[in-house]
Amino acid sequence: MTFTAKDVADLRQKTGAGMMECKKALTDANGDIEKASEILRQKGIVAAAKKADKVAMEGIVASKISDDKKSGVIIELSAQTDFVAKNELFIDLSQKILDAALASKSKSLEDLLQVKVEGSPLSELIKSRISTIGENIQLRRVNVFQSDKGVIGTYIHPVGNKIGVLVKLQASSDSSKSDLDELSKNIAMHIAASQPQPDFIDKSEIPANIIEEEKRIEMGKEDLAKKPKEIAEKIVHGRLDKLLAQRCLLEQPFIKDPGLTVEKMVLEKGKQLNIEIKVAQFIRYNVGETQDKSQLEEKEPAAV
Repeated sequence: MTFTAKDVADLRQKTGAGMMECKKALTDANGDIEKASEILRQKGIVAAAKKADKVAMEGIVASKISDDKKSGVIIELSAQTDFVAKNELFIDLSQKILDAALASKSKSLEDLLQVKVEGSPLSELIKSRISTIGENIQLRRVNVFQSDKGVIGTYIHPVGNKIGVLVKLQASSDSSKSDLDELSKNIAMHIAASQPQPDFIDKSEIPANIIEEEKRIEMGKEDLAKKPKEIAEKIVHGRLDKLLAQRCLLEQPFIKDPGLTVEKMVLEKGKQLNIEIKVAQFIRYNVGETQDKSQLEEKEPAAV
């Protein structure tokens, strides 16, 4: 028996399974929609698809660094409840994802989901865990850092594994790798704990439109309304300098020693090791950030 595109669409509507899965099931069932639906149910695909409709707002941040400290990966893996986020199968899945990302150096979430793990695409392994665990699971995001000279460091806040940071340090020499590793971890810990959170490494990274926006806001404040323009601009310049510095990693007081800025700490370590050290890149993950529940309910999870 043959089947049409409408049959595939009807089966997708009925089961919530993916198009390729529906086509394969219809092929195996010789075009019989009811039998194809039964095949999907037997494989647990229908259950997984239905669970994937539920919003995953909990989860963990996890990271892994290669043995040579030259590569690092950070992921956010989401679940519906904090209880499942502590499940051994969920934690095991996060480790498999980290291994796959580190080995493949995948540049995007879409590419990573196609990486073979245990003989099948990673997306299939995630579906399998959805069926086994009984909750929707989403691989929300991934970042991979690589370094030629220097190290990659990480820090995951141990209380619930909800906050994590990946840092890339460049150095004129990485002969003192253990010292660089310790420095990268300290900087990652600072980024995880600091308030306000740093958005940029230094002021040179701040886009002009952000500077102009902040300037416009400050110029419009009531306490400057009656001041001459030249005086107001001088006051705003001072305020901007302070405001923007708070958002720059290198200008923040180091969390472990507020008497030092992060920049000074890095410079002192460089002098101690007789090398040049530069913070080249960082990323901070916080579980659930930027998630909007209404949007998530409408959007099909990338893993399913």
